[in-house]
Amino acid sequence: MTPNVYLLLGLTTLVGAVAGTLAFTVLRAFAAARDMARSGRDKTGGETALMTAAMQEAMTRLKQREQALAARAEASERLSDEIIASLTSGLLVVGHDRQVQALNPFGRKLLGLPEAESSRLVGDVLLTVPPLAAVIQECLDTGQPVRRRTFRIDTNPERPTHLGVTVSPIRDAEGAPRGAICLFGDLTDIVELEEQLRLKDSLAQLGELTAGIAHEFRNGLATIHGYARLLDLDRLPGDTHAYVKGIREETDSLGAVVRNFLTFARPAELVLGTVDALALVGRAADEIRPDAVARGGSVTVEGERALVQGDEVLLRQSFSNLCRNALEACVEGGVQPHILIECIRDPAQHVVRVAVVDNGPGIDPAIAKRVFRPFVTTRAHGTGLGLALVQKIVVTHNGRVTVQPEPGGGTRFTVVLPLAE
Repeated sequence: MTPNVYLLLGLTTLVGAVAGTLAFTVLRAFAAARDMARSGRDKTGGETALMTAAMQEAMTRLKQREQALAARAEASERLSDEIIASLTSGLLVVGHDRQVQALNPFGRKLLGLPEAESSRLVGDVLLTVPPLAAVIQECLDTGQPVRRRTFRIDTNPERPTHLGVTVSPIRDAEGAPRGAICLFGDLTDIVELEEQLRLKDSLAQLGELTAGIAHEFRNGLATIHGYARLLDLDRLPGDTHAYVKGIREETDSLGAVVRNFLTFARPAELVLGTVDALALVGRAADEIRPDAVARGGSVTVEGERALVQGDEVLLRQSFSNLCRNALEACVEGGVQPHILIECIRDPAQHVVRVAVVDNGPGIDPAIAKRVFRPFVTTRAHGTGLGLALVQKIVVTHNGRVTVQPEPGGGTRFTVVLPLAE
């Protein structure tokens, strides 16, 4: 070989080596770029997945918190409703627009209102209780609270209700008026207890003031009556017999009045025991039944056994006076006496109600307010002490007695006594 050939082979080998080196370098560069791209894609995908997982966890926590808040709000609302429904006082909430927003069940029962009303205006809802509506309206108009106001309502015809009312304005955080909240309670038992205490005190004072005078009258009447009895009618002129008989009869009548008054004025000394009210009224009815039947009438006893703590003798005397009073009312009214005696237990109020109902001419409402006062009577020959004595006996037993005319004619006397424990 010539030198030129060797030179050509060396150049070719050199060029091939350079080309191979360049090709290898390019291939390595492409591989590195591919690896870098692949690594970048993996990193971006990991960050995205991590962010997605974090957002899902945050949403889950938010939903759980929302559910917990909703459950807490529902439980709070349910507890509020249960508290309002369980209150033993009336609760009435009125908005600034005079719309009733809440009225608890006890309040509805106390006011005698139906379960639902077609109108929600406070004036319409409390249409049968105008004093309460007026008090709430006063608070809404003035924006000032009304404290411890008391008044009487006649939703129950047998027993008027006395309410104690407090009304407070409702304001928002800025002090703007939002309405009023009214709390009212039943003070009937307290008012009746106060009346009983006042009546007991009045009866005690009356007895102390008049007992001495009654004793003096009784002594004088006894003297007159004794001398009248000593007079021998056979030895007196005939025209004086009527005068002597008149003296004797009047002294007997006045003596009965004085005895009744002394019985009324004497402090009651109770011999307490457990007695059956139905048995007592039954015995009182037996006393007047022969007279009623003889006049073409009847005496009926209805009811159930009811035990009371009291003095059997005094309670029987009070029921006997009421039965005798009913019979005399029918006789003086010229009607056949039909007398009904009811004995009804009221476990809710823990009392027994004994009613004596007659079919007589009834009672004047003006007289009904004073019929239990001493010496007030509608009878031609009455002393006016029978019903007063009834009231004293009943009040001494921590009860009460009322009178009212019957719708169809006649009179109803009702005695209310506490049941025995």
